[in-house]
Amino acid sequence: MKKLIFACAALLLLLNACKRDEYYRDGGLANPNFNGNMLQYLQAKKVPFDTIAQIVKLAGMESTFSNEDFTFFAPDDEVIKKTIGTIRTDGLNNFLFYAGKDTVKTLDQISPLIWRRYLQRYMFKGVNRLKDYQQIDFDVKSVYPGGLYYSFGGNISNIGVTYATANNIKYIGYRQLNLTYIPDPSKPNDNWYINKVASSDIKPTNGVVHTLAYNDTRGGAYFGFNESDFFSDVYFGGLASSNSSK
Repeated sequence: MKKLIFACAALLLLLNACKRDEYYRDGGLANPNFNGNMLQYLQAKKVPFDTIAQIVKLAGMESTFSNEDFTFFAPDDEVIKKTIGTIRTDGLNNFLFYAGKDTVKTLDQISPLIWRRYLQRYMFKGVNRLKDYQQIDFDVKSVYPGGLYYSFGGNISNIGVTYATANNIKYIGYRQLNLTYIPDPSKPNDNWYINKVASSDIKPTNGVVHTLAYNDTRGGAYFGFNESDFFSDVYFGGLASSNSSK
C-alpha cells in the first residue's frame, strides 16, 4: 500500500513539473494563438489597443502589421493618453501650450513620419518569444546582461528575461520579459528606460506580440519612452489641420 502511495505521489510531482515546464516554455498557460494578423489583433482588442491600432494607420504601416513577420512590444492606449495629456497635466499639450504653440486636438494632426519613427522603437526583426531571449539580472548585469537589439528605427534596446526568486532560491521562479530602451548608444549602461511585459508570446498569423505593462514612471508612461524626443519632434514639425475639422 505504501509503495502505491509513493508511486502516485511521484506521478503527481512529475505531472506538475511538466506543467510548470510547459508554462515557462510557452510564456503563459492561456492559448497564445490569434486567428488573424497583427493589425487585426490590435483592432480586436479595443481595450487596450484601439488607439495603437489607429496610430499604425496614421503611420502608414498597415501593410507591415498585416503581412510582415516581426516582434512587436505593444504599448497600450494609456501611454498615448499620458503622452498627449492636457494643458493642465504633464504631456505634449502642456509643453506646447506653455511654448506658445497650438495644442493637439486629434492624433492626425501629428505627422505620419513622427508616428512611424516612434512606433518603430517597439518593433524588432525576427519572431522572438520569451524563450528566445537571454537572462538579465538588473543587479548583476555583468553576469546576466540580457541582449542588445536594434529596433526597426535603428534605436538600441536591451531585451532580457528576469528569473524570480521562489522558496528563497534565486532564479527558479516565474520569468518576466523586459524591454529596456537605451537613449544613448555611446553609453549603453546608462539611463535605462525599463518596461516590463504584461503578457508575452501572443501569436497572430504574422509575427509575435508582447504587451507592455503600463507604468506611470520614467520610460513607461510616454510613447517612444523618452518624452523629450517626441515633444521636440512635434514642436519643430508643427501640427497639421485636423481631418475632423475639414
